[in-house]
Amino acid sequence: MTVGHIVAVALLLVVLALVALVFRRLRLLRSGGVHVWQRRVRSSAPTSTRGWNLGVLRYRGEEIAWFRVISLSGGAELRLSRRRIEITDRRSPGPSEEFVLPSDATVLRCRDGGPTVELAMSQDTLTGFLSWLEATPPGNFNHRQAS
Repeated sequence: MTVGHIVAVALLLVVLALVALVFRRLRLLRSGGVHVWQRRVRSSAPTSTRGWNLGVLRYRGEEIAWFRVISLSGGAELRLSRRRIEITDRRSPGPSEEFVLPSDATVLRCRDGGPTVELAMSQDTLTGFLSWLEATPPGNFNHRQAS
């Protein structure tokens, strides 16, 4: 094999990987997913641009699963239980976050016993998320929402 063949094979593999990522994203969106930005809260700087990742959020019965858009992993990177989720803060993106997040997004700080995460979503997605959260089966009132 010549160097040209090796480069051609490498480029073909990169193109195939990109096509696989696009098909994965489309499959997640078509099966009831919505675009949501997510980051794990690691510091006290609430409006830092660090750590935000675009992904697809899917509702799966009593939990939500978040899948990173650009990832070769097949599984969800984050799962939150509807029975244990707690929204501890709700805010608009800060000035430095407007370069990363849509300007009309709402940022929710959430936890369910695991690491605290922030989810940024459009108003339509927020309405659906809060409706799903409020549809908790009777007798389960563990979550609260920050105003």
